[in-house]
Amino acid sequence: MEYSFNVFNTLASDGEVLVLKRLLKDTKKTPVIACVGSDLSVGDSLGPIVGTKLKEKLAGLNVYVYGTLQKPLTAHEIKYTNDFLRSTHPDCPIIAIDAAVGTAGDVGLIKIVGGSLKPGSGANKKLAKVGDVSIMGIVAEKTLFNYSLFSATRLNLVYKMAGIISDGVANFIIDLLSRQPQELIQPAI
Repeated sequence: MEYSFNVFNTLASDGEVLVLKRLLKDTKKTPVIACVGSDLSVGDSLGPIVGTKLKEKLAGLNVYVYGTLQKPLTAHEIKYTNDFLRSTHPDCPIIAIDAAVGTAGDVGLIKIVGGSLKPGSGANKKLAKVGDVSIMGIVAEKTLFNYSLFSATRLNLVYKMAGIISDGVANFIIDLLSRQPQELIQPAI
């Protein structure tokens, strides 16, 4: 099942929380967040911007966020990411976040899917799938020359999407932690 929210929908982050609650309703552990992308291209920077915002919003909580502007989770790291996440955080669901391309009418949509995302597919890269739940921000129209479109994407759109996605994920995590035993809420050492 795929859920979509327009970046101009004022209730998008609230809808995102409801979808995450539905898709991760059976989880007993706090999800790990993998924000995929690079800070070298505006269109590909959605993941690292979301990761940076989540680190700020969830500071002091026992939540792991991988992929920030300071330490992006790029195509070079993807091949090792799944093994690392599964061995470091066994039994934790993984929320994967990335920029994507789509049809002209999809630009500006935030799509949430129960299942993995395939990073780099917009740039015709063959990379491993990541995540148990995927959040994708459609930042450009799919063409034969997607990589050049990623650099022509408007930062305003990416930044607005990053705010909505980080608000929704942070609110979901905070709600989840408020219903868990107190020892899971303490900061990681």
